[in-house]
Amino acid sequence: MKIIESREVYKCKLFRVTEDKAVDPKTGFEINRSVVRHNGSAVVLAVHRRSILLVRQYRLPAEKSLWELPAGKVDEGETPMAAAKRELAEETGYTAESWSLLASFYASPGFVNERMHVYLATDLTEGKATPMDDERIEIAWFKRKEVALLIQNGKIEDAKTLIGFYGWKRGT
Repeated sequence: MKIIESREVYKCKLFRVTEDKAVDPKTGFEINRSVVRHNGSAVVLAVHRRSILLVRQYRLPAEKSLWELPAGKVDEGETPMAAAKRELAEETGYTAESWSLLASFYASPGFVNERMHVYLATDLTEGKATPMDDERIEIAWFKRKEVALLIQNGKIEDAKTLIGFYGWKRGT
């Protein structure tokens, strides 16, 4: 498939929306879609003594507070790893010495091009959180079994947290 037309119809600080037309040069098959264009996100699974650091914050699209892994948008010109380090420090105050990529995936490729990168962060040092003005973040440590139970009971509903947790669990 090859994009033959793209027109921006909306733009804000988090994403932009385009109306796109793609065609298969061999068959002529066409697709027309509205696409949410997003720089991508960095997600952090911070582990200390087999406990996982989760944040709880109100998520307006979900219309409720969610327990989830710290995460945020990759800024223009920033690598996903740099964004992960920045987000961990901003949201929780923690920094980490050891980093490794657990997973990289598309959040919802039917209409969003956002790619999420989940990093494992270990060898942590506590610091002071500096959340953004529009963030009210609670942080808490959960044992591996507690997180598994929260997932089983539907208390963790966030896809990036599920993918990060199961990716880490599979490797440990």
